[in-house]
Amino acid sequence: MATNLVVRNVEEDVALALKQVAASHGRSAEAEHREILRSTLRRPPRRPLAEVLASMPNVGEDSDFDTRHNAS
Repeated sequence: MATNLVVRNVEEDVALALKQVAASHGRSAEAEHREILRSTLRRPPRRPLAEVLASMPNVGEDSDFDTRHNAS
């Protein structure tokens, strides 16, 4: 079931940016607002950095990744 949402006290620069983005996409500010909410709230949750790092394979030596060049 659809719900009506009212957003109050939106800064003028934010409202203007919404209108500009909406115009660039050929839709109303209201339609753009719906699309922003939809795309933001339906995307998969971001994984914590620690989880991403822990899932990386343990390969190579630390020296393989050393980008510093020692002058010999």
